[in-house]
Amino acid sequence: MAQPDTDGKKKWVYAFAPGRAEGGADMSELLGGKGANLAEMATLGLPVPPGFTITTEVCDAFFAAGNKLPEALKADVTKALDEVGTTVNAHFGDYKRPLLVSVRSGSRASMPGMMDTILNLGLNDKTVEGLAALTGDARFAFDSYRRFIQMYGDVVLGVDHGAFEDILENFKNLNGFAADTDLDEESWREIIADYKAAIEREHGKPFPQDTGEQLWGAIAAVFNSWHNPRAQTYRRLHDIPDDWGTAVTVQAMVFGNLGDNSATGVAFTRNPSTGEREIFGEYLPNAQGEDVVAGIRTPQPLTSKGAREAPGTALESAMPRAFNELKEIFDRLERHYHDMQDVEFTVQLGTLWILQTRSGKRTTEAALKIAVDLAAEGLISQDEAILRIEPAQLDQLLHPAIDPAAEHDLIAKGLPASPGAASGEIVFHSEMAEALKAKGRDVILVRSETSPEDVQGMHAAVGILTARGGMTSHAAVVARGMGRPCVSGAGTLRIDTNAGTMRAGARIFKSGDIVSIDGSTGRVYAGKAKMLPPQLSGTFATVMQWADGARRMKVRTNADTPRDARQAREFGAEGIGLCRTEHMFFEEGRILAVREMICAEDEEGRQQALDKLLPVQRADFEELFEIMAGLPITIRLLDPPLHEFLPHEDREAAQVAAALGMDLMRLKARVAELEEFNPMLGFRGCRLGIKYPEITRMQVRAIFEAAINAQKKTGDAVRPEVMVPFVAYRREFDVLREVIISTAEAVQRELGVEIPYDVGTMIELPRAALRAADIARGPAGADFFSFGTNDLTQTALGLSRDDAAPILSNYLEHEVISTDPFVTIDQGGVGELLKIGAERGRAVKPDLKTGICGEHGGDPKSIAFFEGIGLDYISCSPYRVPIARLAAAQAAIRLRDASKPQPSPEQE
Repeated sequence: MAQPDTDGKKKWVYAFAPGRAEGGADMSELLGGKGANLAEMATLGLPVPPGFTITTEVCDAFFAAGNKLPEALKADVTKALDEVGTTVNAHFGDYKRPLLVSVRSGSRASMPGMMDTILNLGLNDKTVEGLAALTGDARFAFDSYRRFIQMYGDVVLGVDHGAFEDILENFKNLNGFAADTDLDEESWREIIADYKAAIEREHGKPFPQDTGEQLWGAIAAVFNSWHNPRAQTYRRLHDIPDDWGTAVTVQAMVFGNLGDNSATGVAFTRNPSTGEREIFGEYLPNAQGEDVVAGIRTPQPLTSKGAREAPGTALESAMPRAFNELKEIFDRLERHYHDMQDVEFTVQLGTLWILQTRSGKRTTEAALKIAVDLAAEGLISQDEAILRIEPAQLDQLLHPAIDPAAEHDLIAKGLPASPGAASGEIVFHSEMAEALKAKGRDVILVRSETSPEDVQGMHAAVGILTARGGMTSHAAVVARGMGRPCVSGAGTLRIDTNAGTMRAGARIFKSGDIVSIDGSTGRVYAGKAKMLPPQLSGTFATVMQWADGARRMKVRTNADTPRDARQAREFGAEGIGLCRTEHMFFEEGRILAVREMICAEDEEGRQQALDKLLPVQRADFEELFEIMAGLPITIRLLDPPLHEFLPHEDREAAQVAAALGMDLMRLKARVAELEEFNPMLGFRGCRLGIKYPEITRMQVRAIFEAAINAQKKTGDAVRPEVMVPFVAYRREFDVLREVIISTAEAVQRELGVEIPYDVGTMIELPRAALRAADIARGPAGADFFSFGTNDLTQTALGLSRDDAAPILSNYLEHEVISTDPFVTIDQGGVGELLKIGAERGRAVKPDLKTGICGEHGGDPKSIAFFEGIGLDYISCSPYRVPIARLAAAQAAIRLRDASKPQPSPEQE
């Protein structure tokens, strides 16, 4: 918070100059990242142009007053501005020695290029003459003036910058000039007159000559840019709160466009792409900062290594004294900040000035290497190295990615439902996907929405694209489990599977057309996109090893197939936290038997179907036990909303009728009886097992026969965890527990082998969380709780996840919610139910094992919450396992750090 001045008034302005400053790096909330780091560098004695920072609290006051600057601010700014002028021997608004300043934004979180900046402020028709006389370079002075008018007219006065570009280009074309550098003083004078005329015409008032008016207009404009569309979008994408606001830094100008011994540039203290310890960056000789951003000139490399073809062009060769000083400053900054820095600099007449430093953006590969190297160099600890890496970024390493440097034809955008990228032919039916895969062709399965019957097609496809559905829709959940990239909820697409067309605006795509999808961004492109293959470096393994040593929670995977289980083991999963047995029945040949079981009119018919399913269930479980080699496996008993398995097409109905020896019309009548208005809250989970215990008996027999067989084969001890789904009442659990125990004991007697096992439940209904003590109490109570946060979120919030996308989008827009509750756990509601359930369960059974198996198990923010309430493990889809391992370690480190005693001021 702002410190009071000696007179007790709130301090809104903090000054800095080489060797002294009123702030520091630990004040970024008040001074923004830019202002805090400028103050820090000034204190270190680095060559920072003097200036001052107006705090974020002024930003709050500005918006609270209806976009008006506080009157009390003016005296503080005037005083600080005078001090800057004294330091550089100039005066703001003076005709002979004019002080020129930059006015820049700076939030506490880096938002590069998102807000506005004004350079060369303080120039007018008279001070420009003083600048020309002072520098002896009239061309430079008037070029600087026209730059200022253009920038101020655009940012402050709202005149489209294109109008200025047109004036400049027309002048050059009419007078035969090829480049801006060809224009002389008189040319710039003419252009300046045209610029000012354009401003008066478009703005309705003349360009302001009063330098004070210029300054206050610029400060207000920079504050206003906090709410411009690109800044708002950036904050939304990077979870930066809207109420943080921005600071404004006013700083004496230094000029990189005063001739060949002047320059401006941007550099990283390490390579931000690879993490190598080498200077990485570019500069422009005889240029100002906006020239670099504009991209109208080709920048030069900083080092001779980067300038193999023309080594004399490197800063290292062209300005060796400035380069060597820059190298020394880079080393000081890294040692001081303990991180790779992104530095902006200017060389004015051979003198180096540092304009900004901040922690540099980097690729995931670079982030891993830099963290490991900094730890090896002794600049940070292993725990700090773990905290330096954004867990979600690991997706970049685990999946192919679309090359961001290549050009692509964007046709739609949906939800980034499953990371990775893929290109292939459009197919609209699963059968076609399988057929084309058999011929070695890559396909993208395109559907309005997917169903369990599409699983084979999804497996055959290299990617999935749907027009409907959310982040936890069927397509999203299954795709993540398979490691397939998926874009769901691309609502602008119009998909007609019968006609075999996909309409994107005015464009129509047909079967066989090539499209590309980016499941990490939700973007859909026409044609084949250029891909970058996944690469796991040695530093990835190092960081994962450190993370495993730091975390408390175990990390399991949600896996239903041997392929998923193997992939998860490769990524470091410590068991299976959720095996959804209904997902094992989607394959051709199995789904028919499941439909027979569901549609049978008596127990005999059901048992005949179950007899067909028993051997395939046993084989599946046996392979999973072998792959997990003694690690725990939680197997959820059958939990299908029946509509997912009922035959809907005539061909499917005829197959089931024939298998059951039933008349087709009678079969259709039976299907109609089983239809439900709201299947998600219908005849599923334990409700199915209680009515038809023979289903539970078959599954438990398959589990225990498989466990015993696998144990004999591998020698690894197996301990199955049988999970009863959708429990709301203790009696539901008791009924099915009796079936589980009697069947398990029967199998063990028959095979002459005893194995330990646990029986628990999935907590996915609010009542189950509230009555957790009842469900866990006593030796016959649940041995473990697995929180099913997908369904718990649906039932607690009254939202169907497949229909929630438009509702949640509206809620995010109106700030009803800040995050999608199906992506990040709703801590105040659903999270409270988890906390209650875990606490009440452990109160009656201290050794109760608690975990989470919903999609939130792979979300870093949710994982931090699960660590806080003391869950024993998290479970997530295979490709999220490394993310969960790292996030769990970070959560444990932060919780440990927060619990350490804080030193008193005297100790500090």
